[in-house]
Amino acid sequence: MASLKEVRNRIVSVNSTQQITKAMKMVSAAKLRRATDAITQMRPYSQKLTEMIATVSASAEGAKDNPYTNIREVSKVLIITVTSDRGLCGAFNANVGKAVVNLINEKYASQQAAGNVEIMAIGKKGGEYLSRRGYNVNTKYADIFTRLSFASVREAAEEAMNGFENGKYDTVEVVYNEFKNVATQVLRAEQLLPIIEKKEEKVKTSSVDYIFEPSEEEIINELLPKALKLQVYKAVLESNASEHGARMTAMDKATDNAGELLKELKLQYNRSRQAAITNEILEIVGGAEALAAA
Repeated sequence: MASLKEVRNRIVSVNSTQQITKAMKMVSAAKLRRATDAITQMRPYSQKLTEMIATVSASAEGAKDNPYTNIREVSKVLIITVTSDRGLCGAFNANVGKAVVNLINEKYASQQAAGNVEIMAIGKKGGEYLSRRGYNVNTKYADIFTRLSFASVREAAEEAMNGFENGKYDTVEVVYNEFKNVATQVLRAEQLLPIIEKKEEKVKTSSVDYIFEPSEEEIINELLPKALKLQVYKAVLESNASEHGARMTAMDKATDNAGELLKELKLQYNRSRQAAITNEILEIVGGAEALAAA
């Protein structure tokens, strides 16, 4: 059995940890509110822009000639991973890392064997996770969350888009956590480039008569790059909100676990203290009996 001093020191240590986790939970809750406001404001704009592109491109021949819709044999791959800069958020970062590893093994194993898979890490933890496992990681944009804005994310998106347009990459994918609620984050792996029209995203245009100014092709060429940058920015905002939700949940559980541990330690301390008092009483009684016998 541990001594009273050891148990007392553990109680002080766990109590300090509980205060820290409680404070981190409160900080994450405050950041989560701002992050959820940002993503809820972004979603309607992103959805409307996607619908507009689908509507216009459904009848525009120029969309087929756009460089971002150019489908070619995949030999060089770029995967954009969006994680956090810090830990203490449960399996939030590890899930993205594992998803990227599974994606490469299942879909791009031959390209990885040839050394033609590059990972663009947005967030430090994803880059660290994949670098330790021997993957080719570009950490140029790993610190985006220290200066989170559309301008900083746009730089990363433009590098990926230029790489695809110039033939450096044949396909670009994004892996991130989509925010649902505080306790739920949905892992997403989406193809950013080339742009492929999905059947479920087709829009009926027969009931709408559009007047295009300038031409359909010019509108498509203007909207597609904006939509791609917006898609990356939305993934970063989704991940940012998911991170704070995951950390808030993790710190809440850590606080509760610390409370349970404190109860056990206090019970152990009281038992040890009672045992020590009982031993002292027995020693006193034994000494008194020995004196009386003498």
